[in-house]
Amino acid sequence: MNITSCFTKDLFQGKTVFITGGSSGINLGIARNFAAVGANLGIVGRAQEKLDAAAAELRALGARVSTHSVDVRDYPALEKAIQNCRDELGPMHTLICGAAGNFPLAAEQISPNGFKSVIDIDLMGSFHACLAGFEQLKETQGNIIFISAGQAFMPYAFQAHVGAAKAGIDQMMRNLALEWGRFGIRCNSIAPGPIEGTEGVRRLVPAGSADQLKKMIPLGRFGTPDDIGQLSVFLASPLAAYITGTLVVADGGQNLPGSGAWTQLIMAEMAKAGKP
Repeated sequence: MNITSCFTKDLFQGKTVFITGGSSGINLGIARNFAAVGANLGIVGRAQEKLDAAAAELRALGARVSTHSVDVRDYPALEKAIQNCRDELGPMHTLICGAAGNFPLAAEQISPNGFKSVIDIDLMGSFHACLAGFEQLKETQGNIIFISAGQAFMPYAFQAHVGAAKAGIDQMMRNLALEWGRFGIRCNSIAPGPIEGTEGVRRLVPAGSADQLKKMIPLGRFGTPDDIGQLSVFLASPLAAYITGTLVVADGGQNLPGSGAWTQLIMAEMAKAGKP
């Protein structure tokens, strides 16, 4: 379903959406959907080549785009990027905290630096974006959407670092919703399931196991970037004006109690490979 069949093309006309990790994957899919409803887009990523390609794609959809090659762990650089984006496109209406890091590894094999790296990118990077964007969001009575994951509330094998980071993000989301509601700022999280064609699926789903995993998902398929993009537009729109402090799970039922699909699959594959 095309997003313009659900929302008017000018729903976000003149409004600026700022997306960390916006140059690829789920976050680029979110950007495409906001472009389809008229938004200006600020996107952050670490690789300029990816940013340039994403910007070209979004401009072809008619969006005004501001790109920023920044590591979200670097607060001063991110703060400057958010201010520069305002200068180019106007004050931020929606902040998407999507920058993330992941690698599957048994807890006893994760180095302290590896664990810290995921916490710093996911959790600290999200806080950095919120803090740097606060004054603009206060001005626009805007909203924040955090990209979480099932690991935040369901234990996954070889994902201790990610689970800790995403659980922290969701609790921070609830605290900010509680504290910043008085400024008219809404805060929510989305927990996607496996999304077709993304780096996350390429890293986390063992080669040749996609069809098996899909059979374990109640809806029988992986999600698409548009599934998450359309949900993001809804949460940022006036249709969700009374929704805040909420985690919305969009995973096709993967994390329903009793499923444990990803854990079943990855444990079986690791056993085949002779890994503990």
